[in-house]
Amino acid sequence: MKRRASKSQNETNHTHVDIKNSEWKLFPKATEVIMEEEEGLEEDSEFCIDRSPTSDSGPRVFKMMEKWVPKASHYFDKEHYFYAGHQITIQESIENFGAIVWPGALALCQYLESDQQELNLKGKKVIEIGAGTGLVSIVASILGAFVTATDLPEVLQNLEFNIAKNTRGMNIHKPEVRKLAWGEKLDQDFPKSTHQYDFIVATDVVYHHTALDLLLATIDYLCQPGTTLIWANKFRFSTDYDFLNRLSNIFHITQLAEFPESNVKLFKGTVREN
Repeated sequence: MKRRASKSQNETNHTHVDIKNSEWKLFPKATEVIMEEEEGLEEDSEFCIDRSPTSDSGPRVFKMMEKWVPKASHYFDKEHYFYAGHQITIQESIENFGAIVWPGALALCQYLESDQQELNLKGKKVIEIGAGTGLVSIVASILGAFVTATDLPEVLQNLEFNIAKNTRGMNIHKPEVRKLAWGEKLDQDFPKSTHQYDFIVATDVVYHHTALDLLLATIDYLCQPGTTLIWANKFRFSTDYDFLNRLSNIFHITQLAEFPESNVKLFKGTVREN
């Protein structure tokens, strides 16, 4: 099912929560996780920026502007967004989960453009795993990053199309598109000696599938000292929380933001020192 920004823009709690010192209040037990269907979520489509101060115990709360741009199109599978001062046209396909814009990508794009002090991508080397439609990679490149967008072979053609369409004629570093199957030939295709990244970016790569071990191994492989993981995900199932717990055993995890109405959480991770 298609997802438009008008269905996924929500209040953002811009927080910094140290998981190891938060008594795991953010991550309920599997029996406490509420399963819900994406189709049951209906959010307001009108948003404004609220920078009013909050109480001493809470963070600032942002109400982000709508980023989906209504526009007549002959193609039912194209959506128009507006991020970082640019209109971005994304071609989607219902034939592949990787060719749909999911809520985590919209949440991260909002965060990247609204808090460039926290996540300054200018001049940084970024690799996106599970890049899908390429929306996040496009926004990151507009914000000045050197981006490598990766996904499975069956997704690459649409990914390349979206990146080429939205970066043509722009004075930015066009993202490089590459195949990356989680856990496969990492040392051959992405040798650590020549492939070092400042940021690893991933959105909605965790859901109920069988490749979570390979995903974790891929993230672990690509992260080196000095690398920061940025992960945004819609939390649907107990497996999402289980993955977060496993991730925290390898990385020092901080929650940056939350989009409550769409159940999207945004995390930053750095490699734990032995």
